[in-house]
Amino acid sequence: MLTIIMETRDNEVELAQTLSVLVAGAVEGLVSDVIILDHGSTDGSPHIADAAGCRFCVDWDLGEIVRSARGDWLMFLEPGARPIGRWVDELAEYVSLNDNPARFSPSRLHKRPLLKRLSRPAPLEAGFLMRKRDAVAVARSDMRLSDMTNGRAVRKLATELVPAWVAAGNRAVGERL
Repeated sequence: MLTIIMETRDNEVELAQTLSVLVAGAVEGLVSDVIILDHGSTDGSPHIADAAGCRFCVDWDLGEIVRSARGDWLMFLEPGARPIGRWVDELAEYVSLNDNPARFSPSRLHKRPLLKRLSRPAPLEAGFLMRKRDAVAVARSDMRLSDMTNGRAVRKLATELVPAWVAAGNRAVGERL
């Protein structure tokens, strides 16, 4: 089982887009829970999370959040990012056969704009998948999700991910956090 964790600040629309895609994973029994870590949203993000059955945390410690996750694997996503294709089947197979962290492949249909190509991708632009036990070992209260991805060798999944900046109208979602 997989726990999805996202950080948000005023990403109501993007959050709804991501959560709508994750329903397929919940129906298939892959996604056990979704945790939203808020950075002071003033929009409808809490309502979107509540309607989708997510845990919405306004005062949180990343170490405690990771330990409380129900899944044996954690997937970190940016609000607005959406796995496409046969993502449920591929992730189910991957987590049953592997121990290594992984990222999604970038969407071939959504190329980074020229200015974005000149800069380094955001740490969670391709999502991040890791075992809960590994996350528990490194998570601290003063960390962000992107800090958990640094310096890790990862495999690339065949499944593609539509990046969050597409949903956000080509603006950098991470810049708002």
